[in-house]
Amino acid sequence: MKSWWIRIAHGKTELERHDIPVPRPRPGELLIRVRAASLNRGELVAPVGAHAGNGEAKPGGAEAAGEIVAVGDGVTGWAQRDRVMARVRGGFAEYAVVPAREAIRIPPRLGWMEAASVPVVFCVVHDLLYTCGRLAPREWLLVAGIAPGVGIAALQAAKLIGARVIATSGSAEKLDKLRTLGLDAGVFTRAADFAPKVREATGGGANLIVNNVGGTAFAECVRALTYEGRLATVGYVDGAIKSELDLDALHANRLVLFGVSNRVRSPEKRAETVAGFARDLLPAFADGRIRPVIDRVFSFDELPAAKAYMISSAYFGRIGKIVLRAPD
Repeated sequence: MKSWWIRIAHGKTELERHDIPVPRPRPGELLIRVRAASLNRGELVAPVGAHAGNGEAKPGGAEAAGEIVAVGDGVTGWAQRDRVMARVRGGFAEYAVVPAREAIRIPPRLGWMEAASVPVVFCVVHDLLYTCGRLAPREWLLVAGIAPGVGIAALQAAKLIGARVIATSGSAEKLDKLRTLGLDAGVFTRAADFAPKVREATGGGANLIVNNVGGTAFAECVRALTYEGRLATVGYVDGAIKSELDLDALHANRLVLFGVSNRVRSPEKRAETVAGFARDLLPAFADGRIRPVIDRVFSFDELPAAKAYMISSAYFGRIGKIVLRAPD
C-alpha cells in the first residue's frame, strides 16, 4: 500500500514515500481503509522537546477517518463498513490499524474530511478544558497564540461549556474571523506583552490559559492568570522549551501548572480520554453545535505541498485545518 513516512533529525522533517504491505489487525485492533487524514504542526514542522526525533523514519499521520475493513480477535461492538475516526500511527496511508478502544464512531453529519480533523485536537482539548483545566461556565479562557488545530478546537469547546474566550494572535484578520466562532475578545500581538490587556479585558485575569506558543510566552501567561488560575502548556511553536517561573506568583495566587501530552501515557489513560471526548463533546458534533473548520484539502500525492502550505505566510491568517485525501 502507499504510505508517507516522516524522518525528523537536526531540527528538520523530511517526507518519504514507502510502499509497504497492508497491516493486519492484532487482537483488540481494527483495520480501517483511510479516507482522509489531518495534518498536525507538531508532527510535521521541526518538533522539539518531547516530540523531537532521533533520525529514524516513522509512519506519518496522527489522526484519520475511514471505514472498517477487518476486525481483530476479541473486538466487540464494531463491524466491517462502520465509519470511524481515531488517533492513529500511520494515517498518511491507504490503510491504518487502530486500537478498538480509541476508535470513535463518526456522526452521520460529518464527512470524511471533517471527521479526520477531529480526534487528535479535540481529545487534547478534552484533557485541557475538562480533565485538567476544569473550565466552568462564565470563566475566562485565554488561548495564547490561537491557531488552527488545538487553538480553534479549544475555542469551540469552551463556548460549548459556556465559558468566555480571549485569544492572542499576530494576525488581526484571524482574530476577526474567530468572532464568528464566538471569540469574545482578541489581543493583536506577536510579543509576550499581553498580560495587561488580558487582565483588563477579563476583569482581573484568565481562569485558564492554553499556551500554544511555548517558553517565550510562559512567564507572560503566568502574569495573565487570576487567583487560582490554571495554565496548560500544549506545545512549543517558538522552539523554546525553557522559561523562568515566578514562584511568588505561583505561591501567592495558588496557581496550577500542567502539560498535555500523550507521549508517555498508558493505553488505558489514552482510552479514558477517548471515552471522555465521546461523553462530553461527540454529541455536539452529532447535533451540529460544533462543526470542524477545514481550510484546504490536498490529494494524497500532495503531502509535501500541504506541509509547505502549513508553514507559509498564506496560511498564517487562516483558521481551518489542512486535510489529506487518501488515494481512491
